Amino acid sequence: MDEYINQILNHWEGEPLKGAKKIINKYGYPQEASLSKLTWHHNGPWKRTIVHRETVPHNFPHPHPDFLEQTIDYQVPLHLYDDITIFDGSLTIDRTKGEVSSMCDQEAMNMLSLNVMNDIVMGRCDIQGAKAFLAQTACRKLNMGVASPYTEELVFPKQYNTADPGICYFE
Repeated sequence: MDEYINQILNHWEGEPLKGAKKIINKYGYPQEASLSKLTWHHNGPWKRTIVHRETVPHNFPHPHPDFLEQTIDYQVPLHLYDDITIFDGSLTIDRTKGEVSSMCDQEAMNMLSLNVMNDIVMGRCDIQGAKAFLAQTACRKLNMGVASPYTEELVFPKQYNTADPGICYFE
């Protein structure tokens, strides 16, 4: 498997290559691999981790490329979908699967986004307060190396049975 992954990574460059190597060092080789992405299942606190070869430019809280997507089981109340989207466009809610994914360039920043999202869901902060807290915490972590529980682990309990298959209207 490692030879196959190394062949794939020979076609990668820049931040996705560095990010893929970092995730491999932490979690081992992925369960799935293609030229465009590497995928791990049930690694650490994550339901799924995907390192994408292609990046998406993202400017919040600072300019960086998004390529590291990490997913958890989480049920976001319907009335908060807009708030979560306004808070951080790199958070993706999948109601049917009962998942939320965060996509950034570092695992610590994905944890931070998901932890702050949970604070919004729990009513601990509004969107502007959440944005300010995330920006401040990210700045301390990235520029000064000051960790926070929000960048080191998910600070809320794992959720189960979060899928919402919807309501059947006819058979």
